[in-house]
Amino acid sequence: MTLRIAGLLAAIGLMAACQSTGGFPQDKGSPYAPSGVARGQQSVDGLIVGHRLMEAGEYELALKAYYRAAGEHGANADVLSAVGSADLKLGRLGQAEQMLRRAIELDQTFVPAWNNLGVVLMEKGEVAEASRVFHNAFALDSGQSDAIRENLRLALAKMKEPTYDAPNNNEFSLVRRGHGQYLLLTTP
Repeated sequence: MTLRIAGLLAAIGLMAACQSTGGFPQDKGSPYAPSGVARGQQSVDGLIVGHRLMEAGEYELALKAYYRAAGEHGANADVLSAVGSADLKLGRLGQAEQMLRRAIELDQTFVPAWNNLGVVLMEKGEVAEASRVFHNAFALDSGQSDAIRENLRLALAKMKEPTYDAPNNNEFSLVRRGHGQYLLLTTP
């Protein structure tokens, strides 16, 4: 019985030590992360993290960071535009267009959303609407951004010269190779 009492007292002592100090002390050279909750630490804004991940080409991770930012800030124009930009980089044109249009509905003066919507529309082949969207972005930006100016210029140039296929300026000639077989040669 005394062995049971001694074991019980030891267990109670260990439990008290765990609760009062936050666990057993950790060696300074331990390879394991410290236990417990860090206090006073602020998390980095999801938008900043997402922008850095976009620059690094990590679009899927950036999208997750932007969703976290939506939880922190709400679905504002900046967050929706960022989500749309990540979707654009991932090739999800329909989702990107939807997010960018929602961002513009929330803030009709948000230039990055207008520009990125124009890029989505160009990718989808909707050049006329894209040029109108780039024109809006250019006007809202007061012509300050070289990238928006170049996007508008390219959209207008593509509207003036629509190309369905590359022009075919080749001359063809047939060469007989045998009985009933012909080889088609092109001369540029």
